[in-house]
Amino acid sequence: MHPQASGREAADASAEAAAAALATGSTELLGQVLGQLPVGVGLLDPDLRWQYVNPAFVLATGLSQADLVGRPLAGTPQAAAAHTLRLVLADGRPREAAAGGPRARYQRLELAGRPAGLIAVLLEDARPEDRSRHDLEQARARLAMLHAAAGPIGTTLDIDTTCTELAEFTVPGLADLTTVDVLPPGSAERDGGTALGLPRLRRTAVACAPDLRPHLDALTRPGGTVRHRDGSAAARSLATGRPVAANLLSDAGLAAPAADAADLAAYRAAGIDSLLVVPLTARGRLSGVLSLARLRGSSLGFTEDDITLVEDLAGRAAVSIDNARRYAHSQDIALELQRALLAEPGNPHPNLELASRYLASGTTSVVGGDWYETVRLPFGRTLLVIGDVMGHGVEAAVDMSNYRSMLRYVAAMDLPPHRILRQLDTLISEDEAARPATCLLALADPGRGRWTFSSAGHLPPALIVAGEPTELVTVPTGPPLGTGFGGYEQATRDLLPEQVLLLYTDGLVERRGEDIDASLARLAGLRLPATGALPGLLDALLGELAPRAAEDDIALLAARVRRR
Repeated sequence: MHPQASGREAADASAEAAAAALATGSTELLGQVLGQLPVGVGLLDPDLRWQYVNPAFVLATGLSQADLVGRPLAGTPQAAAAHTLRLVLADGRPREAAAGGPRARYQRLELAGRPAGLIAVLLEDARPEDRSRHDLEQARARLAMLHAAAGPIGTTLDIDTTCTELAEFTVPGLADLTTVDVLPPGSAERDGGTALGLPRLRRTAVACAPDLRPHLDALTRPGGTVRHRDGSAAARSLATGRPVAANLLSDAGLAAPAADAADLAAYRAAGIDSLLVVPLTARGRLSGVLSLARLRGSSLGFTEDDITLVEDLAGRAAVSIDNARRYAHSQDIALELQRALLAEPGNPHPNLELASRYLASGTTSVVGGDWYETVRLPFGRTLLVIGDVMGHGVEAAVDMSNYRSMLRYVAAMDLPPHRILRQLDTLISEDEAARPATCLLALADPGRGRWTFSSAGHLPPALIVAGEPTELVTVPTGPPLGTGFGGYEQATRDLLPEQVLLLYTDGLVERRGEDIDASLARLAGLRLPATGALPGLLDALLGELAPRAAEDDIALLAARVRRR
């Protein structure tokens, strides 16, 4: 078929569609019907004033919306075709003309038997060289934007951070308002869509132009949940795994694609008229939706080029989100493993009161090798142990469990603390794959009123008495376990009823870039509630020293002699 023949068929179909849209009186429907057509379409009123042009018309003619819409034909490059257009209005016979751009077919639009205006449908695309140049420029712009997004999006393995980076990147270049909603874990399917009933999505990010903020009070904020209504743009995108665009909407027309009543109220207050929702899909798994919105009058809506670009951008961001979700899942498993390995310490003698705490770090290395233990010995004695396997990860947690088992075995021989460390050092050093570990032993002997300490490279124990600064006990420090060097010694202190012994790992006191002496001095300067319940003392200690975003695990073990 000749290209112009197919163009005339498109013109006839476009005229029918435009007439139907005009009959409803809905400019929104007009934009939806004509906006996505691949051929250039423009509308003129009976006075030959331009009323609407679709994106394809703008592309083919090289004229912007501002160059045409609202202006009379006489002031535009198509003015030379004015005589032909008046003939079409007069007798209703379609005619073709080429004036100031590609050849177009003009047809009269009628409502209730009366002329309502003209539709201009381009029979020729832009010149091949112009189209090629445009396509090349669009490809370059798309690649440049994707390259620019590679740095600021996906900088961490945190889902909320990645979604915030994605939303902020799209404003103002692609949208005036952007939201990102993610599916709850376990709801995504591998077929690229998600089964509905649609679960509640968690809003993870919102970004907008600064002047829009006062109008977005109703918008669901990050951390809130959004139930996307059946039939909304996001619900359709999630169901099909495809982008959904809704352009040049009226306030009434926003009701259909908006996620819920809160978002709808915010869109209307802000003056939104165009929406684009793109699924976040990576490795065949759907993780959420990216929703972009534009203000009324800011554009002709989201074009095919826009949709392609946002799809590429969403695809790259979705990989980062999926990586973060997979990492969080693996870390949850590892942390549960560590918690299972790090059970509560054994039961001490009734003459000793105990309390313990374990706080995982807030860094990407969630799982560590911190541990504590108590071993009940003859004659009312209890051995208290705290240790820290070097490194992080599941391997450190597994080594921690092995060392804890070894400690129980060696401690059952009822050796002095320094000889227990010597035996552990020998056993661990025989395994070339074993990680070194620090360890501190404290033997409580209430019958003799004595503490006996021995250290393998661990931080000193603390003695806490009500109303006094915390005392750090000087203990000869031997090498970490697993080095095979041995050379452990021990020290003794009086065990007093009013004292609380505190054993801790380095996550409590150490700070990046700070000398360890300064870190320990901070602990020594504390006055802690030694006479109350031990759990309350540990809470007070953590309140004073635990950083908000700990870079290392924190393990604590506190002990006090029970009064008879």
